[in-house]
Amino acid sequence: MVVSVSGVLLLAVIVLLLCRKGGLKTWHAVTCALLGFYLASTSIAPGIRQSTASVAALISSIRM
Repeated sequence: MVVSVSGVLLLAVIVLLLCRKGGLKTWHAVTCALLGFYLASTSIAPGIRQSTASVAALISSIRM
């Protein structure tokens, strides 16, 4: 659950920065959010979750 919450916060910050500095319009961000909700209810959602968890595990295993 911690990865999910931190991932959501990270994506929210990225969207906020893109809206302010990158020229992303609010409607584009809303459309992306709606697409995310629709994808969460499809059969591809477990694959997306697994891929995200794999990337998070990969990032956390990198030692500096």
